Amino acid sequence: MPMQANDDQLVGILRDTVVALVRRDGPDLSARQLGVFLTVYLNDGPHTVRGLAAELNVSKPAITRALDRLGELDLARRKVDPMDRRSVLVQRTVKGTDFLKAMQEIMVEAEKTSREMEYQEAANAEVAQTRRAG
Repeated sequence: MPMQANDDQLVGILRDTVVALVRRDGPDLSARQLGVFLTVYLNDGPHTVRGLAAELNVSKPAITRALDRLGELDLARRKVDPMDRRSVLVQRTVKGTDFLKAMQEIMVEAEKTSREMEYQEAANAEVAQTRRAG
């Protein structure tokens, strides 16, 4: 039966993921940029600046700045909506999809490490208890 991760494990997985992303040779995104990126890639679109601002509860200029950086890195692109030329659609890219896959792999590895540590701590506690009882 799979065990549920506790709050400390989740924070540890997040930390290990962020540290791995910072250490690897690739984009280093701010929390806001990562939030925008993940919203675009994990939620069905179409995505607009206005919609992202509303969903993330931040200003449109903040979304625009995040999208500027994501565009520089080719992790997302903006395109004029052909149905409403006043609106801009945010699109996924191949490089962005690859970045998301790499991030998922990092998170899976961080989760495995967290579980291994949890099992080792439990085994150490059991050994210590047995020694005290014996």
